[in-house]
Amino acid sequence: MSSTKSVLLLLAVLYTATVSGNAGCGRELKNDTAIHSFAKGADIGWLSQMEDSGYIFKDSAGITKDCLDILKSYDINSIRLRVWVNPVTRWCGTEDVVRQAVRAKNKGFRIMIDFHYSDWWADWSAQKKPAAWTNDSFTRLLSDIYQYTYHVMDTLKKSGVYPEWAEVGNEITHGMLWPDGNTTHFNELAQLINKGYEAVKAVSPSTDVIIHLHDGGNNARYRGFFDSLTMNGGRFDIIGLSYYPGVNDWTESNEKIRFNLNDMAQRYQKPVMICETGMDYTADKAAKNMLTNLIGSVRLVPGGKGLGVFYWEPESYNWGYKLGAWNTNGKPTRAMDAFMQ
Repeated sequence: MSSTKSVLLLLAVLYTATVSGNAGCGRELKNDTAIHSFAKGADIGWLSQMEDSGYIFKDSAGITKDCLDILKSYDINSIRLRVWVNPVTRWCGTEDVVRQAVRAKNKGFRIMIDFHYSDWWADWSAQKKPAAWTNDSFTRLLSDIYQYTYHVMDTLKKSGVYPEWAEVGNEITHGMLWPDGNTTHFNELAQLINKGYEAVKAVSPSTDVIIHLHDGGNNARYRGFFDSLTMNGGRFDIIGLSYYPGVNDWTESNEKIRFNLNDMAQRYQKPVMICETGMDYTADKAAKNMLTNLIGSVRLVPGGKGLGVFYWEPESYNWGYKLGAWNTNGKPTRAMDAFMQ
């Protein structure tokens, strides 16, 4: 063996040992290459409902194809799916999410599960408890969140899906399961988060748990939240950010989120990830430029702590949502080209 090859082999061994040492207690590195490659992601929680409604998807040449195959052609390698506890419709409940996850996994995608802990949309402005949990005591809520999280993760596992990531709460900037888990009760919020964390790890030790906030460029907001969370013993593996810049001011906004990404990674010694982003689909040139710049910023987070970028519902069109990356003719916009870098 040449001296050059010996040095390269030693560096590879040292890198693997370093990554494994930072991976966290109980983590199983079942697929090192997949875990450490950059995630180019799409949240497609609407897809099954759109398909059921008759929507079709075309590639840039106008040929009708499976939406997942089109996404893959743009180098998308990861899929994010939200899950609601007892939704009024049949969409985004456990059965729908497991079915979508199996479909995506069978096409080679990595999977992120986004636990909303609500029967409907939960985000920074609304964190309503599931109806079945409304009158439960705080002690009971701790059991609720553990048992529910365990059930979803175990159902996925039994279907052959081991999510690479799980979000314990969606955009929980002001907490979750209000009022008990509001950030005015940070000790209680940390306990709820920890129960979700424990349930994820009990089923799938290799799954990384994300704590996800909105307003990704607001460094003071993120410092305040994660300082309080760590002070109260909250457990998490990754810091997730939502980021929706304006068409005309994205350059300045991208500088703010770049700073915040780097600061979060350094301050808490945790990897960071853009869990949601998007821009007006009619401004596809600006969206492509913004996304290209954003992906570059995440890749450059020191220490390899920038894990990836997920576009939120890029496939949406004629759906009442304007921040996707699909034209009304059923074809992707130029924004999707940004992932091919």
